[in-house]
Amino acid sequence: MNNNFRRDYILKKLIALAISALMCLTCFVGCGKSEDLTKVKVSEVARSIFYAPQYAAINKGYFKDEGIDIELTTAQGADKVTAAVLSGDSDIGFCGPEATIYVQKGGEKDYPVNFAQITKRDGSFLVGRKDNAKSFKYSDLKGKHIIAGRAGGVPEMTLEYVLKKNGLDLKKDVKMDTSIQFAAMAGTFVGGTGDYVALFEPSATEVEANKQGYVLKSIGEESGEVPYTVYNAKKSFIKDNPELIQKFTNAVQKGLDYVQTASSEEIADQIKDFFPDNDKETLVKVIDRYKDIDAWKDTPVLTKDSFDRLQDIMSEAGQLDKKADYKDLVNTTFAEKAK
Repeated sequence: MNNNFRRDYILKKLIALAISALMCLTCFVGCGKSEDLTKVKVSEVARSIFYAPQYAAINKGYFKDEGIDIELTTAQGADKVTAAVLSGDSDIGFCGPEATIYVQKGGEKDYPVNFAQITKRDGSFLVGRKDNAKSFKYSDLKGKHIIAGRAGGVPEMTLEYVLKKNGLDLKKDVKMDTSIQFAAMAGTFVGGTGDYVALFEPSATEVEANKQGYVLKSIGEESGEVPYTVYNAKKSFIKDNPELIQKFTNAVQKGLDYVQTASSEEIADQIKDFFPDNDKETLVKVIDRYKDIDAWKDTPVLTKDSFDRLQDIMSEAGQLDKKADYKDLVNTTFAEKAK
């Protein structure tokens, strides 16, 4: 009896030790995976449902699958994103490619280069004080005060392009207010300034839900396709980290694939943590709007045609004297290989 008891006791101890060792090994393997992730600092131009492919890619673990740990900050403006990239505070910028054009034209040698595109049209909506979306015409803007965004930014320039396309003289017919910072546009309009405002989501839907304004038109639907929001990094960073850029772009492609096939409800579930102040109903409504205007790319390749169209818009807005060379500011190598 004693021998059997001793034998059973030793056997149980050995099993316990084996289990313990296995658990430790699992722990070390898990820790190893975590430590193997490369931290990449990304500065986004704004926090918007417009960028759902990015948030879905983060939440679904596509970046981690590629060995990347994203540290995401919101800069509130393409100029601030570019400043962060140039200073090295961020590795990758996420904003309109116009910012890279301005930097290169300014003489910066190690300027940011665009390597992956997510959105293919303007994501802002024209919001007015009357609930008359069905009868609204752009000619209704004559004599009106429009909060348009920062002068030289893609949202403001695209709005100018759309107004001109609809026969409005920007100097005679409307007051284009470019004095309001991006983050303050909704609050300024709600506070009583302006007759109309161009807002991103979820701000436009929030203003409408509170009956403080009404969504009238999709500016992006009217303007056509442009490379509206793009990832960029300094030339030196791309040259020194080609494998990392490829893995990053792979994750971007997976995010684009996901939003093209998932329902609005599914996408809302994936991005809700990035919008804690918005309920699911609001998220779904906004995602539906972006799906309706075909806002997201199928592939992260930034084409020459769309880049040239953006520069046409910039030229018409008086912000560009001479076009930049596509080959200098766009690198499609990684997007073309993305999988």
